[in-house]
Order: sequence, then structure tokens, then C-alpha cells
Amino acid sequence: MNQLLEELRAAIWSVWNRRWIALATAWGICLLGWLAVALIPNSYESQSRIFVQLDDVLAEQIGMGSGSRQRDLDRVRQTLVSAVNLEKVVRSTRLGDQITDASQMETATSRLADDIKVVSEGENLFEITAVSGRSDLSDAENAQLAQVIVQRMIDIFREENMGGARGDMRETLDFINAQLEARQRELEAAEQRRLEFEAQYPELIGGTAALQQELNGTRSELRSVEADLAAAESALAAIDGQMASTPRTLLTPGSGGPAAALAQAEATLAQYRSQGLTDQHPDVVALNRQIATLRERAAADGGVSGTPNPAYTSLVSIRSQRLANVQALQSRAAALRAEISAIMDSQSREPGVAAEAQRISRDYDVLRQQYEELLQDREELRLRGQVENERSAVQFEVVDPPSTPRTPAAPNRPLLLVAVLIVGLGGGAGFAFALGKLGSTFATASQLERRFDLPVIGTISHTVTEAGRALRRKHLKYFAAASASLGVLFIVLLGVEFVQRGLVA
Repeated sequence: MNQLLEELRAAIWSVWNRRWIALATAWGICLLGWLAVALIPNSYESQSRIFVQLDDVLAEQIGMGSGSRQRDLDRVRQTLVSAVNLEKVVRSTRLGDQITDASQMETATSRLADDIKVVSEGENLFEITAVSGRSDLSDAENAQLAQVIVQRMIDIFREENMGGARGDMRETLDFINAQLEARQRELEAAEQRRLEFEAQYPELIGGTAALQQELNGTRSELRSVEADLAAAESALAAIDGQMASTPRTLLTPGSGGPAAALAQAEATLAQYRSQGLTDQHPDVVALNRQIATLRERAAADGGVSGTPNPAYTSLVSIRSQRLANVQALQSRAAALRAEISAIMDSQSREPGVAAEAQRISRDYDVLRQQYEELLQDREELRLRGQVENERSAVQFEVVDPPSTPRTPAAPNRPLLLVAVLIVGLGGGAGFAFALGKLGSTFATASQLERRFDLPVIGTISHTVTEAGRALRRKHLKYFAAASASLGVLFIVLLGVEFVQRGLVA
């Protein structure tokens, strides 16, 4: 701690011992710094705020809600500082007085883009800020120019949202009408191709998906018909069994001879068949021979005597109906099998045609959907255009008109003057301290002892005579006067700055 204090005292002594060098350096730095600050032109800033109305009940009803309005505002905010709009500002203000060619205009618009800011403050509020700090203009002219730039930006804002939006609407409607005409021609051509293909290949209408669906439906119907046919054949077999066990005639009491024997034999044959015996069974074969012989005898005796069996007659009628049902179902099943074969042949023999059918159908559906969407968009835009003709697309009002700047926004000269003074004083003290470090003198005996690592026996005090003390006091007065002059110059410069700020009209 003692060594630190000793170093501090040594630094102060070194600077004080070279105080005139430090003061001269401070004067030089301050004069150069204050001159540089004086050469910086003042920049004046003008601001204006605009309130944009987004809540429009009619616009929301027709689909122009807050989302569409917000997109419109974003578009205006982004294009407001475009090169075209900035060129309009340059040409309508004194910025374009000295511009004679395209390169100068490009430089002016690029410089103006750095001086203009459009900031969104919340959902419905915009702030437009313009800065003017040109060295070829006076402070009053710069302040007036900043205000004129902001006013011109407000005019552009109004033009972009009223005239520009309607012009864009007309251009959009013309574009959509042209697209609708092109889509209509394409749709008519696709419909004509579809009709020609359907006339040439009626079985492939709808493509492979329709063929597969038709095939599945036919197979399902065939399975239903086959199930009905199996039931009908079972019923026919049942009626055949009943007829086999039922005699055709009934014997009357008192009858005899070959006719009675024939009726008895036929009844026995029916019993055998009901038991499941086939015509190859020996008993059935023998009984058939006997029946044939009895029929010959009965014929020789003048015919068969007996009464027809009404039950057998009824069974014959029922069998005829069931046989007709079986034949109809067989015919339907055969037709369905033929249809399935035809569909499968179409799939196997014409795969390219089926793919073409599917492509034509798909293209037609896509074109029709696009045409309907464009038609709906055109109607919505037409209604929106009618609304915008009656009401502004974006309604707004100027909340704060462009302000007339009274004081420069930049630079902050009082702060810069203070900073230059501090840098000057610090630079002077630092330069004097550096010279002390470069020199071969030591402020204290301890420094000398540490430097050479040798013991210091003693020190000799500096004796000043009365004349020397008088000269020192005189030099101190000069130094104080020079230092005070630097402070007075600083105060004068501050005063001049504040006076100039008040003179801006």
C-alpha cells in the first residue's frame, strides 16, 4: 500500500514538474477537438405519427379482415422507402435542385434512404422520421427540409393506399380474367377429349378405378346369384324326390287285373327311389321290367283303369315353376360370368387405354377445380373493388403533423465539448507522465534504491532563494491564467452553442 501511494505521489510530481508541457498538450488537443466538433453539421429531425384504421365491418364481412389489412400495411411500409418513392421525394424537394444525371439521383436517393425511418408503433400507429444534416445548408434550412420530407412521405402514404390500391385491384382483375379465359379454353378442350374417349371406349369410362369397381360389383352380384341358384336346385331336387314317392294314379275299389298290378308296381318303384336306390339296382331293374310287361297287358286289355292322383299333378306344376327358376338363375349367372370375363379382358388387353382414361378424367377434374376457384376469387375481388371505390382501402388520419425542429437532433455538442476537454486534460497529463518515464530522474529515494538495488545514504534538499520563490509564484500565476483561459474558452464555446440553438427559426 505504501509503495502504491509512493508511485502515485511520484506520478503527480512527474506531471507537475512538466506542467507546462501537459498544459500545452491539453491546449492543442482541445483546440483540435473543438474545431472538429464545430465542423460537424447540425442534423435536424422531424417526426409525424399516423393512425391507420383497420376495423372495417363491411370489409370483414366480404373477407377483407384484419389479416388482409395488416398485409396491406406491411406492403405500404416496405415500399414506402423504395427507390421510386424516394426519387419522388428528391424531385419534389430542394434535394433535387442540383441533380442533373442518373448517378447523382441514385446517390441522393441512397443518402435519403439512410435519413428516413418508418416505424410501426403497435397495431394501428406509424411513425415517420426524417433527418436532414447537410453541410451546404444552414440550420434553419435543414430544419425546414426535414419537415418537408416528412410531409411528402405522408402524401406518398395517401397515394399508395388510395390510388395505388385501386390501380392494383384493376390490374389484378384483368389478370384473373385473362387466366379465366385461358382455363375455360383448356377446360373445353379437356371436355371434348373426354367425350371422344367415352364414345370410343364406353366400357372404360372413369379409368381403371371405375373398371375395378364395376368388376367388384359384378362379382358380388354373381356370388348372390350362385347362392340363389344353389337354393333353387336344392328345392328342385326336393320336389323331384316328392314326385318319385307319389303315384301318378289312384286305384279305385274293386279294380283288378293288369291295371291294378301296374299301379302296385309303380308304387313300389316310387318307394325304392325314395329310399335312394338307383336305376342300376337289381331290384329296380327287375321292377322296371315288370312294369313294362304290365303296361303291355293293360294296353291289350283296353287301357289303364284308375283315377289320376291330384297330389302328383300339383307336384308336377310346382316342379315346372322351380325348374323355370333354376334355368333363369343359370342364365343370369352365365351372363354375369361373361360380363366379368369382358371386364377382365378389357383390363388385360387395353392397359394403355385404361391409363389414358384415368389421365383424361384426372386432368378434367383438376382443370374444372382450378376454373371454379379462379371464378370465386374474381367475384371476391370484384366485390372488394366495389367496396374500395366507396371506401378507402386503408383509412388513416395524421395524429401528429410533421414537427418543426427547433434544436438539432445531432450532434450533442455540449457533451462532445466536455468529452474533448476531458480527453485534452487527460492527454496532457498522460504525455507529461510518459516523458517522466522516459527520463533519467527519480522522484523519490526509494525509487532510486529499487532501480539500482543499492542503498541510498541520503538526499540533498532543494534550497530556493527569495528571488527563486518570487519567480516560482510568477510562473504559477502564468500557469493558472493559462489553465483558466482553457476553462473560459470551454465555457464560451458552450454559451455559443446554446445561443445558436435558440437562433434556429
